[in-house]
Amino acid sequence: MSARDSILIVGAGLAGLFLALKLAPRRCVVLSQAPLGRASASAWAQGGLAAALAPGDNPSLHAEDTIKAGAGLVDPVIAALIARDGPARVRDLIALGVPFDRTPDGQLAQSLEAAHSRPRVVRVSGDLAGKAIMDALIAAARAAAHIEIFENSRAVALLRDANGRVRGVLCDDSTRFEAAETVLATGGVGGLYAITTNPAEALGQGLAMAAHAAALIGDPEFVQFHPTAIDIGRDPAPLATEALRGEGAHLVNTKGEAFVSDLAARDVVARAIHIEREAGRGAFLDARDAIGARFPEHFPTVFAACMSAGLDPRTTPIPVAPAAHYHMGGVVTDVWGRTTLDGLWAVGECASTGAHGANRLASNSLLEAVVFAERIACRLRETEAPPFVSIEPISPPPALPETARTELRALMQAHAGVVRNAAGLATALDRVAALCDAHGQALALTAARLILAAALARKESRGAHFRSDYPDGATPSRSFLTQHGPLAAAAA
Repeated sequence: MSARDSILIVGAGLAGLFLALKLAPRRCVVLSQAPLGRASASAWAQGGLAAALAPGDNPSLHAEDTIKAGAGLVDPVIAALIARDGPARVRDLIALGVPFDRTPDGQLAQSLEAAHSRPRVVRVSGDLAGKAIMDALIAAARAAAHIEIFENSRAVALLRDANGRVRGVLCDDSTRFEAAETVLATGGVGGLYAITTNPAEALGQGLAMAAHAAALIGDPEFVQFHPTAIDIGRDPAPLATEALRGEGAHLVNTKGEAFVSDLAARDVVARAIHIEREAGRGAFLDARDAIGARFPEHFPTVFAACMSAGLDPRTTPIPVAPAAHYHMGGVVTDVWGRTTLDGLWAVGECASTGAHGANRLASNSLLEAVVFAERIACRLRETEAPPFVSIEPISPPPALPETARTELRALMQAHAGVVRNAAGLATALDRVAALCDAHGQALALTAARLILAAALARKESRGAHFRSDYPDGATPSRSFLTQHGPLAAAAA
């Protein structure tokens, strides 16, 4: 489909829809690989959005917490930028109709989450922030005259013209969407793992499409594992929001013993839970005293998930396990969301802006998404479409059979999870290479190879990347991969 003067947004989660709304009156096209709200991790976000809005808090403190959590790899300029712009973006969401919780005197209620020095997470009905935000954005986007939405359209490759400029995407049904500028808002990689809180569609497709086109990729080894997925055998696993621990719930083992500080950084808590489970001592979130009878009203999503499995969290501790939750790495961008390819931008979880480093601060994901969506919109609202140059032919990558996808998820869970080592990563890389030989360069395989190769190359433990064979940290440095660098095979 030719819309050579439009902006094409690939992805319809929080980042994609907020960007589309901010582009007004510039015409844009939004591609969603499923019906709106169905394949978006944004809709499942429970904790909320972090912003320094309360008395006694300020953006400088928020930026300090962000930098500290990121284990030496957060760009301080980006941390300051997102913390500074956060309050204004919360006000934008309120204007769109998001019903954030209020205190009795009408102020925004803000909860405390792990590694924050102040309560600064705005939420909706305790654990419904993501759904409420997405409901508001979907309604606004459907009503906006400048936005055209295509659902059930899955992009699989970037279109490029004879000058190398990105000019849109090719979809899996061979439909071509041409555009003046293309923005990837495709989400994360959790679906590559057997235990995840993400939608099954989150297979790193934006990351892989950009890598296939030789965009610079940053820090793909840093996958955040949420410590407290509810361990009731569901795929994806339901989440027990960190706000529960912010309100006093405690982590205990089978004997009722505490084994980690409840509000430590996510990587610390995830590893502690992993160790308890591996040792056979189990891990549970005990909210009986802290939440108790208030569960149905204050945390309805968690309560419903537990009750559906015959578990009443008012009277019984919740079994928990770490689960792949958020990708800190992604397609490298500058401070305005531009990638290293002309005509290509990235926003949200698929982007690597420098905001999260080795370990994302809780509830900074929605913050980064809306801040960078606004910044991209500022650059694109007034830009003129570049002259048309003929688009180069391209073939779609092969689809990955379900049996191979199941094997891939098991490999990633076993060897690229909370605790890693060289032998396991090498084993997984060899097997993924064999899957590529058998099935071709499927997007999910490319994304997995990027994560595995970078994890093998990082011979240290830092943040969410923990190597049992290199347990100590080293001099921090970001990792960058391209088709032409030392890890080219990972993106080949």
